[in-house]
Amino acid sequence: MSLTPARIVIVMGVSSSGKSTIGQSIARRLHVPFLDGDGYHPEANVEKMRAGIPLTDEDRWPWLEKLAKALHEAANLKGAAAGACSALRQTYRDFLVEQAGEPILFVYLDGTKEVIAERMVRRKHEYMPTSLLDSQFATLEVPDPASENVLPVPVTDSVEKITQTVLKSLDHLKSFKRWQ
Repeated sequence: MSLTPARIVIVMGVSSSGKSTIGQSIARRLHVPFLDGDGYHPEANVEKMRAGIPLTDEDRWPWLEKLAKALHEAANLKGAAAGACSALRQTYRDFLVEQAGEPILFVYLDGTKEVIAERMVRRKHEYMPTSLLDSQFATLEVPDPASENVLPVPVTDSVEKITQTVLKSLDHLKSFKRWQ
């Protein structure tokens, strides 16, 4: 598996897989901005999810475009950027890359429905009810490292271990790393 060097890292996966936690950890270690995809949803998307209604592709395109452009701008300002976004389908990942206008490294948080459901019950999300977990897994197209710029990591690893795994794959960004 050979990864394409990228200034933008997006931590992806289903709801409650730990995208924001891992994304923030990576951003902290690289000293770069962290952009949470949840903050880029228009209010209509938030209301649909809050009501337990899965988003359609038509709901997602403007959100993904806004997030990709914001990540690109953040990377231009600071040299690199980290984000969190479900990016469940390959078309969404391809669209994010296209809209950002540059390569993106996707860090796929890989976990079973049982593990994720357990996590979902333990946390309170502003607008993602546990009832949407099935639709998240139904939508998920597991990224293929042979054809996509993706680094799969098990969600059962610790935040620190996942962060270290990701940082090791970002040698081209080593000037950003904070060495202990």
